[in-house]
Amino acid sequence: MRRRTLLGAGTAALGAGALTAAGWPALTRYAREGHPGTVLPSQTELPAPFRTPLPIPPVLAPTSTSATTDHYDITQQHTDLEILPGLRTPAWTYNGTFPGPTIVSRSGRRTTVRHRNELDRPAVVHLHGGHTPAASDGYPTSLILPADGSYDAHRVHQDMSGGPHGSSMGHHPMDLTEGTRTYTYPFDQRAATLWYHDHRMSYTGTAVWRGLAGFHLVHDDEEEQLPLPRGDRDIPLMITDRSFAADGSFRYPALDPQLHTPGVTDTYMNGVLGDVILVNGVPWPVHRTQRLRYRLRLLNASNARPYTLQLDPQPPGGAAFLQIGSDGGLLNTPRPHNTLDIAPGERFDVIIDFARYPPGTHVRLINRNTHGPTAQIMRFDIGSGSPHDDTAVPHRLSDIPRLDPGRATHTRDFHFRGSTAGWTINGTEYEPGRALARPRLGEVEIWRFTTNFHHPVHLHLNHFQVLTRNNRTIGAFDHGWKDTINLRPAEAVEIVTRFTQYPGTYMLHCHNLEHEDMAMMADFTTH
Repeated sequence: MRRRTLLGAGTAALGAGALTAAGWPALTRYAREGHPGTVLPSQTELPAPFRTPLPIPPVLAPTSTSATTDHYDITQQHTDLEILPGLRTPAWTYNGTFPGPTIVSRSGRRTTVRHRNELDRPAVVHLHGGHTPAASDGYPTSLILPADGSYDAHRVHQDMSGGPHGSSMGHHPMDLTEGTRTYTYPFDQRAATLWYHDHRMSYTGTAVWRGLAGFHLVHDDEEEQLPLPRGDRDIPLMITDRSFAADGSFRYPALDPQLHTPGVTDTYMNGVLGDVILVNGVPWPVHRTQRLRYRLRLLNASNARPYTLQLDPQPPGGAAFLQIGSDGGLLNTPRPHNTLDIAPGERFDVIIDFARYPPGTHVRLINRNTHGPTAQIMRFDIGSGSPHDDTAVPHRLSDIPRLDPGRATHTRDFHFRGSTAGWTINGTEYEPGRALARPRLGEVEIWRFTTNFHHPVHLHLNHFQVLTRNNRTIGAFDHGWKDTINLRPAEAVEIVTRFTQYPGTYMLHCHNLEHEDMAMMADFTTH
């Protein structure tokens, strides 16, 4: 591996101001509809739902281990997959699968992952939710160049800088490696459901849409001492939406099909919505369960689509989902929900007790945000037996210390806006190396996010706790440690956080991947 460095050539008022921008009338329509994105229709016949068994992503075995560290190898490669029956879908994959293989780590034990890039494009890997040193966080210009030598520094700079709504490269030095890069994760953090995905500047939406995403689960003693479901009753579910061309290939409205100019066509600037729902890479799968408790690790890995999940039929008495964890791991106590709102990038760990249903019941997981095919996610078919369940959900799951906002040394405001310039934070498009905040390690800070459109806001390095939503109490899905917060149109949210351990430059951005690619990102630098 050769490494080198290149110097490259108040919410209502906020919403009203943004919507008067001339030259982009679609903004008014987006705000009126109150949801992101436009559906990109597939050009091929779609399969009937609930015909294909749910696959579980394979767990990756370490290449080697030592007293302190587990070492893994992943190859990013082109792979033809059969996602739709009888058709082949060219995909960008981790180790040839979509989702990529699941990595399982332990809190307090170091993990290293060496990624080899055999794609024909540069790549970046971000561990979403990881408490990670800056060098391994997946900064959007810290690139792994293709191993075949097809990219040089000049071509990299050209590809990431163009487009009508792209980010500005300026003169920020890029960190490039040829062929491979090793990411080091100390995992000085609690058990949680994390995921890894591509994070290349200006092309994250394209890369994730084409398959570059996978689970990374972290376990610890606290979680394992609880009598929660485990083994084949602890199931990660990556929910995505995609569209397909007539030949089975992924359909995506890239401004430049050759991917030398970033961005999507104007119709899809507010996000791309597919018309096929995939769970673990399979359209509308079915999973046979016993009449027992199951733990589902729900991940919204869609580019832009938010979901309101519900079971149909609801179990007797309702409260189908018993939430035990959020982005950053266990809650202090379980929280029951009839429905579950999950925005792109968010994770929810829930318990479903299928013993509440009569034997033989077909239970659909549905999406109440829409209608038609995308209103269905998957189906659970309940077995006929009544086996003994040796699991339980304790009333007390974990002790989560509250960060004291009264000790905050800074309060910072970040305005997420749409305008004729694209998608901005505090009125500026993203430029690598320009920090909008410089928090000091160890100090408590309050950050305030305001929006005019729907934006799921993701914070790197440390998790946070939600203080208020619209100057009121927090929402039903804001509890626990979060790294992604769902902001609806014309909302304001206050969070409290404390950055620890690792100095360096990190990211704050919208996790609508089309917004992110069109400059809705910002640097912050810890010191």
